[in-house]
Amino acid sequence: MTDSAAGDSGVNGEGDSRPVVYDLDPACTRSDVDVGARYRAEVNGVVDYGVFVDVSEDVSGLLHESNLDGETFAVGDEVVVVLEELKENGDVSFDLADVALADANVLAVEYEPEITTIGDATVGDSVTVEGEITQIKQTGGPTIFHVADESGVLAAAAFEEAGVRAYPAVDIGDVVRVSGSVETHDGSRQLEVDDVAVLTGETAAAARERLEEAMRERAEPEAVEPLVEWEAFEKLRPELEDLARTLRRTVLEGRPIRIRHHADGDGMCAAIPVQLALENYIEAVHEGDDAARHTLKRLPSKAPYYEMEDVTRDLNFALEGRARHGQKLPFLLMLDNGSTEEDVPAYKNLAHYDVPIAVVDHHHPDPEAVNDLLDHHVNPYIHDEDYRITTGMMCVELARLIDPDVTDELRHVPAVAGLSDRSKAEVMDEYVDLAETAGYDRDDIEDIGEALDYAAHWLRYNEGKTLVSDVLDVGSDDDERHRDLVEFLSTRAERDVAEQLDAVEPHVEHERLDSDAHLYRIDLENFAKRFTYPAPGKTTGELHDRKVRATGEPVITIGYGPDFAVLRSDGVRLDIPQMVTELNEEVVGGGVSGGGHLVVGSIKFVEGRREDVIDALVEKMADAELDEELSTTFDLDD
Repeated sequence: MTDSAAGDSGVNGEGDSRPVVYDLDPACTRSDVDVGARYRAEVNGVVDYGVFVDVSEDVSGLLHESNLDGETFAVGDEVVVVLEELKENGDVSFDLADVALADANVLAVEYEPEITTIGDATVGDSVTVEGEITQIKQTGGPTIFHVADESGVLAAAAFEEAGVRAYPAVDIGDVVRVSGSVETHDGSRQLEVDDVAVLTGETAAAARERLEEAMRERAEPEAVEPLVEWEAFEKLRPELEDLARTLRRTVLEGRPIRIRHHADGDGMCAAIPVQLALENYIEAVHEGDDAARHTLKRLPSKAPYYEMEDVTRDLNFALEGRARHGQKLPFLLMLDNGSTEEDVPAYKNLAHYDVPIAVVDHHHPDPEAVNDLLDHHVNPYIHDEDYRITTGMMCVELARLIDPDVTDELRHVPAVAGLSDRSKAEVMDEYVDLAETAGYDRDDIEDIGEALDYAAHWLRYNEGKTLVSDVLDVGSDDDERHRDLVEFLSTRAERDVAEQLDAVEPHVEHERLDSDAHLYRIDLENFAKRFTYPAPGKTTGELHDRKVRATGEPVITIGYGPDFAVLRSDGVRLDIPQMVTELNEEVVGGGVSGGGHLVVGSIKFVEGRREDVIDALVEKMADAELDEELSTTFDLDD
């Protein structure tokens, strides 16, 4: 790093003609010195045959008596020396310089260690890594710092004394240099820390710029061709790519991710592929086999929006994780949910803690209400498309952008998502054909969707990771178990649905609207089995499908309880979100809220105004226009 002695006697770059003497940073090593250069040294020992001097903490050597010219020195004296020889055995020898410190141009030499990327840190080596602190966990023994650079995330253990915080000035978000030896701990690499230095000023700025550029490059989503060619879907692809970029960057930065999804077939077809892709990417970035378990959580939401109960649980969990494990607050990913005004209170609660939020959904959105609170909002309605592009279809492509290696496991999933949500997508046949090439015929796909709904009902608020993965056959390692599970669960679901419909059928009210559409009503509170499968929404949907098959004509079905109603239509353009808006204005004190698609939705209201709300709702349905494009009769009979 330094100039040679031959260049030290002339005029330096600052116009100073005095001889140059280098004052090394204490951390400088043998790689930072040159034979023939002058150095500021301190005497650390006196012996009969000379004195030992330090030019840094790592570079020390002998100034032999033959080079002292009769001068004497004591421990602690400062002296100018010339580096004479760096021997292969590690010994260093010096000569006495011909210049006094007071007559020299003393130049400070900052320590510039050789930086090893985390990905290249090899067990047994002593290394210095440069990165950002993403987590600080105090154990009963050492302090564990998680350091992230462009190549990965590595735990670094620093010990002060048992249970005492090492390097208390270091904080999450600091850019640091951590030096130490790479060892193994619980089967994973871990850096045993010698020193942690927080970078400041220009050094920190340069490091951040380098990390930013490298992370931006590594966060770029993989280039993948769509599973099927679909012009309508291509409108969404740039936004999915942007979200994939953000999620990959989130993993690189060491921030946890929390996935929330609607607890139905399409919601799980959305969440499971993304979860698998993120787990793979986390394992590629983080050191440790259980990194994904600590940084990625997935939970279903029973309600068709992000409830305050859910957000309170999520926020409490995140704050506990920050307090106990030193984690950053998570990135929230909402799937098949989260696009409506009803989500706003929960989002505002998260905003108090600057939690980033992304939504991928195909329910009718309220962009004006939610967009200012979201970092990403992917929804087909925003691009003049509709619910036929299901969230599961979008998230299969999102997962492939995160990790293309999951593709072979996901070829059947868009078909499951589409059939589960009665999608009228013009490419549904192509998705079904794609599933068949992967070994799933149409009956298999429908059974998987039914089994997913059944499992989701009984899981309630639990993740059910292995069970759901085995049912969907994504991330599953036992094909026979998958098929046995699907057969068992779908058969149970079919039986329970049949029993429920047999119970409600005698109590279904029917009328013919002026539009000539059939209207069916069922009081679920009094005539349906409660607290079992199928739930009110599923019961209404199955009753609706039965009536569509029976009539082959436009049908509207309402299933209602004391303070809710589930709505389904076929061949009738209801625009349920618009109806909810109008009902809330017209039925004073009704407390109407809710939403959904053009043909399926749910609303809530004040129990005492149920009759007024249902009557007003029926009036609106009577005025709704018929639309053959919204008919599913062909699909149901196929």
